[in-house]
Amino acid sequence: MDSPLLVLQHIACEPPAAFEDELRSRGHDLVRVELDEGEPLPDWREFPAIVVMGGPMGAYEDEQYPWLAGEKRLLREAVDGDVPVWGVCLGAQLLASALGARVYRGEQPEVGFLPVELADAAAADPVFRSAPRSFPTLQWHGDTFDLPAGATLLASSPAYPNQAFRIGRSYGLQFHVEVPLSLAEEWGSVPAYAESLEATLGPGALDRLLAAVEEHASVTLPLARRLFGGWLENVVGAPAQAVG
Repeated sequence: MDSPLLVLQHIACEPPAAFEDELRSRGHDLVRVELDEGEPLPDWREFPAIVVMGGPMGAYEDEQYPWLAGEKRLLREAVDGDVPVWGVCLGAQLLASALGARVYRGEQPEVGFLPVELADAAAADPVFRSAPRSFPTLQWHGDTFDLPAGATLLASSPAYPNQAFRIGRSYGLQFHVEVPLSLAEEWGSVPAYAESLEATLGPGALDRLLAAVEEHASVTLPLARRLFGGWLENVVGAPAQAVG
């Protein structure tokens, strides 16, 4: 893979983090587009794969964020064109919406450090077969989605059963495993994130959550790199390159 990956961001404090670390450790690069800052969408055909990260907006808020419509159109065209997509949190919801599935508010926010369980299909999946049957994840969302037609469910949680799915060569992950402590601290300064955290977990929630992020980092960050590395290696076709 000689060309860089395309990364679509919706807020500066939600970069690919550990996913980007894995990408760069393999000798590959990325092109970052900040859609919330008005940066234009490039031609998806110029990239071997696309990473779509999270953000405070809803995948259905096209009227408030007009660029969402163009982003979802790009994702639909990319999937139809067999360009792999890796969507995380909002990115997973946008991928689902782009493929015709419903995205909507859940009964209550899922916020905190919570486990997800792999579905049976994960055992044969080229990415998730390397993951443990259950693992801790950082959850910080109030929306959820239906699975797109033809998608395979890969992971679930008790509150939100659609936690990870695959469709063709594209993946959607509702949860976060890529976030180090320093990034979680930045999230705590985003008003929309802080409000959902306090409303769900009560006073002092941020301090407790940051302590959990630090406690679980030795599991989550290596797992993030293993999953993303499996996608790069087995799906995108981007093996590690000699660096230096």
